[in-house]
Amino acid sequence: MKNFKIIFTSVLFLLFGLSNAQKVGIVDTGYILDKLPQYKEAEARLNAQIDTWQSELQNLQSEYERKKSAFESEKVLLIGDQLKLREKEVMDLEKNIKTTTSLRFGANGEITKLRTNLVVPFQDQIWTAVKTMAEKNGLGTVLDKSDNNVLFLLPRYDYTEKVLNILLKGSAASDKKEKTSSKSKK
Repeated sequence: MKNFKIIFTSVLFLLFGLSNAQKVGIVDTGYILDKLPQYKEAEARLNAQIDTWQSELQNLQSEYERKKSAFESEKVLLIGDQLKLREKEVMDLEKNIKTTTSLRFGANGEITKLRTNLVVPFQDQIWTAVKTMAEKNGLGTVLDKSDNNVLFLLPRYDYTEKVLNILLKGSAASDKKEKTSSKSKK
């Protein structure tokens, strides 16, 4: 009788634990971002800005190399204040290059801030869509596949397309509202 109570209690705990198990879903946010046209446009603008800054930096670098080379070749001919003035000019250009590189391309530079500002609104949209999808499908946990922590995934647990559909329907609805409001203004 005592063994029966222990087994019965164990079975009850096991059944209770299984009935409260959470459903888990997987979403690939990297894939979703690649499929959003607004994100691609914003990323293209960011890349254009990066290209502009890189060309400016290359121009500064070539000017620095040219002035440094000219200074080195004329160094023996310069005297006193002229020598100090030209040397200071070359040093100032070198400092300018280092400062510009740090401000634009450094760990806390403008590019990092622009990337963060680019991604945050889309992350918020994705989070809202994931929440909506999780509530519709009764998911207790949703993991991100793009973090490369998922070792194996059955397709039935991949909810990426459902989240993408929610996002694209939302953007299509907002586009329709904008078109309707612009027509009514005319």
